[in-house]
Amino acid sequence: MIRVTINGVAHEAMSGERLIDIINRIGTKVSQVCYHPQLGPIQTCDTCMVETNGKLVRACAIDASAGMEIFTKSEKAVAAQRDAFNRILSNHVLYCTVCDNNNGNCTIHNTEKLLGIEHQAIPYHAKPYEEDHTNPFYRYDPQQCILCGRCVEACQNVQVNETLSINWEDPHPRVQWDGGSTIGESSCVSCGHCISVCPCNALMEKSMLGHAGFFTALSKPALSGMIDVVKGVEPETGYGAILQLSEAESHMREGRVRRTKTVCTYCGVGCSFNIWTKDRHILKVEPFEGPTNGISTCIKGKFGWDYVNSADRLTKPLIREGGKFREATWDEALDLVARKFAEIKAKNGPDALAFVSSSKCTNEESYLMQKLARAVIGTNNMDNCSRYCQSPATQGLFRTVGYGGDSGSIRDIENAGLVLIIGSNTAEAHPVLATRVKRAHKLRGQKLIVSDLREHEMAKRADLFLRPTPGTDIVWLSAVSKYLLDNRMADTAFLQGWVNGLDEYKKSLAPFTMEFASRVCGISVDILEKVAHMIAEANGVCILWAMGITQHSMGSDSSTAISNLLLITGNYMRTGTGAYPLRGHNNVQGASDHGAMPNFLPGYQSVDDPEVRSRFAAAWNVQLPSTKGLDNHEMIEAIYEGKLKAMYLFGEEMSLVDSNANFVGEGLSKLDFFVVQDIFFSATCHFADVVLPASPSLEKEGTFTSTERRVQRLYQVFEPLGDSQPDWRIIQDIANRLGAKWQYQHPSEIYREIASLTPLFAGVTYERLEGFKSLQWPVAADGTDQPLLYTKEFAFPDGKARLFPLELTHPTDQPNSEFDLHLNNGRLLEHFHEGNMTYRSEGIRKKTPDTFVEVSPELAEERGIQSGTWVQLTSRYGQVRVRALVTDRVQGKQLYMPMNSVESPVNRLTSSHTDAVTHTPAYKEASVHLRVLPEIGESPLPRINHRFGHPTPQNGVEVERKWKRADYRMPGNGLVQIQAK
Repeated sequence: MIRVTINGVAHEAMSGERLIDIINRIGTKVSQVCYHPQLGPIQTCDTCMVETNGKLVRACAIDASAGMEIFTKSEKAVAAQRDAFNRILSNHVLYCTVCDNNNGNCTIHNTEKLLGIEHQAIPYHAKPYEEDHTNPFYRYDPQQCILCGRCVEACQNVQVNETLSINWEDPHPRVQWDGGSTIGESSCVSCGHCISVCPCNALMEKSMLGHAGFFTALSKPALSGMIDVVKGVEPETGYGAILQLSEAESHMREGRVRRTKTVCTYCGVGCSFNIWTKDRHILKVEPFEGPTNGISTCIKGKFGWDYVNSADRLTKPLIREGGKFREATWDEALDLVARKFAEIKAKNGPDALAFVSSSKCTNEESYLMQKLARAVIGTNNMDNCSRYCQSPATQGLFRTVGYGGDSGSIRDIENAGLVLIIGSNTAEAHPVLATRVKRAHKLRGQKLIVSDLREHEMAKRADLFLRPTPGTDIVWLSAVSKYLLDNRMADTAFLQGWVNGLDEYKKSLAPFTMEFASRVCGISVDILEKVAHMIAEANGVCILWAMGITQHSMGSDSSTAISNLLLITGNYMRTGTGAYPLRGHNNVQGASDHGAMPNFLPGYQSVDDPEVRSRFAAAWNVQLPSTKGLDNHEMIEAIYEGKLKAMYLFGEEMSLVDSNANFVGEGLSKLDFFVVQDIFFSATCHFADVVLPASPSLEKEGTFTSTERRVQRLYQVFEPLGDSQPDWRIIQDIANRLGAKWQYQHPSEIYREIASLTPLFAGVTYERLEGFKSLQWPVAADGTDQPLLYTKEFAFPDGKARLFPLELTHPTDQPNSEFDLHLNNGRLLEHFHEGNMTYRSEGIRKKTPDTFVEVSPELAEERGIQSGTWVQLTSRYGQVRVRALVTDRVQGKQLYMPMNSVESPVNRLTSSHTDAVTHTPAYKEASVHLRVLPEIGESPLPRINHRFGHPTPQNGVEVERKWKRADYRMPGNGLVQIQAK
């Protein structure tokens, strides 16, 4: 700590702390237009000038030192600040009262008020550019752009999409996309970073335009006339009187514009933000305070909310009669469900019923679903969609370190010397998390190794890219581990102090020589050795993996091999190390955490543990089943065997997302009674007997748990649409019709019960999660959480981790002469899963209207395929018709098909083979025959898709180029040019 003096008052500060941050922290008001705490110094606006040691400096660009004396309001400082802001006003027209950005948070408006500038010293000069409306979600108005560079810094160095720049050498500089393209045909991924940090109205969401203000819906000529009036009045009245009018209008907006905190409902990263609404109109998503994402969003989190108000939302219960559905009252539908469940239980026993919870819904709802199954029906036939993706990763961690979750926070990944990504298209499946890796790699020298079948964005950025033979990751991972041990490159001290089972593990590695791995995986020995040396030499290694590992017949073993590798190299127990299985859905972690599994009660407490069972039984006042129930894969088999008669499923598109979809669909049709609860009439609803209309996340309260074990609250934004209801209320109503007598009035009461029964969440309360506060489990009773796991011990009785021996296994469903191509599948940035939500966003659908299959250039040439050619893919289990996209992201006889389609779902092609331990389907082990169809259509990706763009990487805004302009001069006298470190 050091002491500095600001305006004559002494303050404590951290040595090296930015001066602007100290000034802001102590509450002193100083103008700052380009500075943003999550962007750092940009140094384009010059409005944060302060005086120190008789000289003017930018407060954003200088670090505090002991004894420093700073004046923010000296004559020289104020003159410089006003001079700098006058130059900004020469690029911007102040028409706040009729501006959609007049919402109390416009930096230009607030700086004008702070500095008290009454008249514009430098006349506004128009720029020779038109507005750009070519992106479906936002527009850029160069006439209002002040060239602060915030958007460029956010795009280049936070999102690291590297699309935006400023042509400083041009006579009329402007923000450019891909060096001069329109936004629509650029590499812009519509992540929204640029809009979120824009300090004025130059970049604005189209959903705001004409909706936010009282006068902003006026026609363009009327608005222009009002702006001209303001310009004409300003010379006589000054800006003060004009701003008073705009502030009155801004305050009027507060009565009708609500800002509600929520948590993103898409991937597992756990972004949180405020949703701005006017009635049921979503004005915009505003990220800033989220503990995971800050200012960051992706296209789905920022713009993918149209589905909430979709015209085809389910709003009334439906009952099937005579092969058709009819609308019903809630009482009629719920009475039918309860009667049928009771009849089937009485006739066939409780295990004739099964329950599937949703990874899209809240922790409280998954808890109630498993409580309904166990405490009301009396069965452990309970599962969720983690079975389809993440159960093998959880199993690998259970085996080796004890907890089935990420070792640390996303910010810990940024601190790693090396990140190894295996089987994860991170930039598209977990885009905001990927930005943290891209940023550390670009700006901090972090090394990056990627192992995948496709050369996706992270692979292109990698220092080393591996393309192993499909299904062989376990081999090269084990070979690298053996090489490290054999060559004394393992962390011996860590192994001796913290790890059990080394000798047996070493023996199991005997077959995994580098030469064997090279033959099996198709990777040279030199490359494998380079991987080993990079891992051994790195100051901290984080391994990120996803469905490219878990969705194999050896998914649990491959995940275990990852954790084994981390253990032998000592890469646990500190920041910048550890295992990060990236959860696919927003609450797939939470659904499992809260007991929606066949073998665990909430908090991974085993159903066959008498002490655990007795504790829950006492609290619920029931007897509980003691044997493991059916998982969702076994449920389908049990239907065919005649053992399973009824199923209750909510928030899950099971008929499309389970593997071997034709087999699953036929199984669902054989149920005696099937209840589906959803927000849309999904493909799975076609098999139902009763369909219950649920509410999406914006219409309810509760908590989600992200991939980093972070529990966060979401608040209700809208009332449920029509007669739809939150899932927890529906589940409670069914339970009570079956005699449960539950009386939950709010999700907070449900969580109070969860915490009382679950040591993992003992200290989780809604009060501790208020606003943007969050907790990362395990959470002690006093509210202490563990953002970084294993700092003191591993989660086993003796506190030590365990190396787990493995055997070689081979992938299923291999190519042969008939099915000669390997089909890979996975996520796509723009869409989520089958697309039930994202296809209802007009802008997303415009960017990416349909699914496709990626074909390599060499295969395309061989088979006479071009982008847009229709092909039929046939596997041993089904077939689909789809258009081809020729791309070098895949090579040879590898195909890739996104999973986002209802019309051509990839799971019609996948098998019923599973991981032997968890029954997770081997989605990534699929072989197909490709038949070229005679018709040729347009490319499945339109030219406005970002994949056709050409990014322009640079290090931020490159302000030095601005300083070299002939018309640039430093405001004030004696300015010292100090750049940020």
